[in-house]
Amino acid sequence: MFRFEEPAYLYLLLLLPALVIFYLYSNLKRRRRLREFGDPELMAQLMPSVSKHRPDAKYILMLCIVGLLSVLLARPQFGTKAENVKRKGIEIVIALDISNSMYAQDVVPSRLERAKLLVSQLVDQLDNDKVGFIVFAGDAFTQLPITSDFVSAKMFLDAISPTMIQQQGTAIGAAINLATRSFTPQKGIGRAIVLITDGENHEPGAEDAVKEAQKKGIEVNVLGVGMPNGGPIPIPGSHDYLRDAQGNVVTTRLDENMCKQLAQIGKGIYVRVDNTDTAQKAINGEIDKLAKAEINSKVFSEYDEQFQAIAWIILLLLIADLCILEFRNPRFKNVHLFSNKLIKR
Repeated sequence: MFRFEEPAYLYLLLLLPALVIFYLYSNLKRRRRLREFGDPELMAQLMPSVSKHRPDAKYILMLCIVGLLSVLLARPQFGTKAENVKRKGIEIVIALDISNSMYAQDVVPSRLERAKLLVSQLVDQLDNDKVGFIVFAGDAFTQLPITSDFVSAKMFLDAISPTMIQQQGTAIGAAINLATRSFTPQKGIGRAIVLITDGENHEPGAEDAVKEAQKKGIEVNVLGVGMPNGGPIPIPGSHDYLRDAQGNVVTTRLDENMCKQLAQIGKGIYVRVDNTDTAQKAINGEIDKLAKAEINSKVFSEYDEQFQAIAWIILLLLIADLCILEFRNPRFKNVHLFSNKLIKR
C-alpha cells in the first residue's frame, strides 16, 4: 500500500501553475521592452552570448525541483508488513439519489449538497465500520465498494454529481437491489442501507427490493431530502429553472408518504432532511443500535520511506541547473544544445 505520511505538503504543487503563469508573463513583458528598445534581429546580433532557450530550460528544471520537493516533504511510503486485525463494527451502504431534482434549493444550499454534508458527518462518526456508496437516478451503480477506508470514502463523496448519470428518473428499486448485493458475506454483523432521496417519480419495484433486503436481515432507513411544498429545479450554469413542454417552471416536491412506507417495510426509520440537524441525530442514533461484530481488516503496520530516490533526482536536477548557464560559454560556442539541430561551424 502506498501513502503519504504528510500529505499536506502536496498543496505546494499548487504553486506550479502560478509559477508558470508568472514566468510567461515576465517573458512577455521582457520581449515587449526589447522590441521597444530596438529591432529584435539587430539586438540578437549585438548580444551573441545571450541564449534564448537556456533560461527556459533552467526554469523548467526549477519547476521540476519544486514539484519533487513537495512530494519529498510529503514523505511517500510503501507498506511492507500487513497484519490481519479484528475489529468490532457494522456495515452501511448509502444509496444517494442524484437525479436532477436534487438540485432543488428548498433546503440550503441544495438537496444534494445538504445530503452530501449529512453523509460526510455520518462517515465521521464511523470507527471500526465499513461503508459503501451507491448513486442512482434513472439507473444505479456503485460509486464506492464497501470499505473501511474513510478517507477515500469522503473523496468519492465529494465527486458525486447528477452529471454522473445521464438517464433521469428515480430508480429506487435498482439502488436497493444493488446495495443489498454490496455487503460482505460475513455473518452476525449489523447491516443497514441508508436511502437518501426526494422520492419523486420513483419507478416500480422499490417495495419489493426493500422486502428482499429485509429478508436478508438488512435494515433500510430512509432520509427524505426536501420540503413537502417543494421548489423549482435550477439549471446548472444558468439563471433559469427546469421547465415542462408548455414552458412552465417545474416544481419538485418531497414524497414523504412513499419514503415512510419504504422505511416501515425495511424496519428502519424515516426522517426528513431539512435545514436542521434532526436527521443527522436520528440516523446516528439508529446506526448506533446495530449489532457490532468482529470485522477482519488487513492493516499495514510498517512502512518504508521512499524519499531517497526523489532526493537523488532533485540532486541531479540541481547539478544540471548549475551546469546550464544563462549565457553561452565561449568554450562551447560551436555546441547548440537548445537549437533544433546541432550546428558546427
